[in-house]
Amino acid sequence: MSETKTSPKVVIMYSGGLVSFKASERIVGEHGTDGVVALFADTMIEDADLYRFLHESTRHLGIELVTVCDGRTPWQVYRDEKFIGNSRVDPCSKILKRKLMERWVEENCSKGTILVYGLDWSERHRIEDHVVKGKTEPGHRSRVLAMGYLPQYPMNEKPYLTKDDIIADLHAIGIKEPYLYTLGFNHNNCGGFCCKMGHAQARHLLAVLPDRYREHEEEERRLLAEIPTTRPFLRYRSRGRTRGVTMEQFRKIVEQQPMLFDDHGWGCGGGCAID
Repeated sequence: MSETKTSPKVVIMYSGGLVSFKASERIVGEHGTDGVVALFADTMIEDADLYRFLHESTRHLGIELVTVCDGRTPWQVYRDEKFIGNSRVDPCSKILKRKLMERWVEENCSKGTILVYGLDWSERHRIEDHVVKGKTEPGHRSRVLAMGYLPQYPMNEKPYLTKDDIIADLHAIGIKEPYLYTLGFNHNNCGGFCCKMGHAQARHLLAVLPDRYREHEEEERRLLAEIPTTRPFLRYRSRGRTRGVTMEQFRKIVEQQPMLFDDHGWGCGGGCAID
């Protein structure tokens, strides 16, 4: 007789970032490790140290790590969709993260399974319902409940922690924080790149990982040449007019006027598993 595989009781949407680690630690403290799975979606452009952190952290927690992967990078998705993602529409996150993770849950979990997300106390507006122009818009909690699953947000509960708090806790258990955090990034997704990134993140990527910036710059250049209907995702306001600028144009602006952009306007904060 073949062995029947038990459905997970708890699935953690595990990004490989600081908050998702701490959320996992709190969930393990509440539910134990039996039936707890950390689900990671690989975009194929991750920083190499992310994989080290994934394995070290889940091994420390004593939970199973499951990786799903479409096999394409975000740029390959943009090419197939004939559309470069931007701050409003992100086909990369939808296809390489959310859809893959939702499919895995549908195929491996029963209704009523607990799904754990890394939204914290600073993102409560994304979790709960809110009113827009007199109309109630469902928050993330309502949307997950409507799918038949039970969402939990451990980092939305006290004690509220900062990323520095979590790094200190990691050091205390002998795990080094992911490399991108040591470089000053505020998330550990897509190797520091994102189609939703603002000027500050783009400038930071150029400053600390210039070769990686140039790789994405070249990907964008090729795609814009191949598909004339596509548009660059970065925006730049000059002389009272906002226009799109390529990563190459943005780089040249920064090289000529390095103090033009401040440290605000990061745009992307991670959280690609949440629409």
